[in-house]
Amino acid sequence: METKTSSESMTKTGLYVGTGAGIILFALAGLLPGSFIGGIIGLQISNMLFGAPMAASIIPRLIVAASMIMGVMVSATVFVLGTGVLGWSVGYVMDLARSAKTSEITEETGRA
Repeated sequence: METKTSSESMTKTGLYVGTGAGIILFALAGLLPGSFIGGIIGLQISNMLFGAPMAASIIPRLIVAASMIMGVMVSATVFVLGTGVLGWSVGYVMDLARSAKTSEITEETGRA
């Protein structure tokens, strides 16, 4: 059975903390703007396809709804993935610093 090293622990902890922070940030600051931007893009696509005075049909509404969903998904991906990678990076750097400090201590004491 393989034991986990502290480096795996700190890296995973950083990843989980970063992802959690990204989910919270997305809920607070990314959900509504993602929906608005996606909706505007959907309106522009519908306007190009069906003309300026759009009829009250189902196709333009579906285009706007799909683009709103895509806007929210892109916003969620950016927030969660970005902060997750940032947290992982911080955990990795902390791991490197901890392993360097541990190797210095073992060199000074002469133990492996």
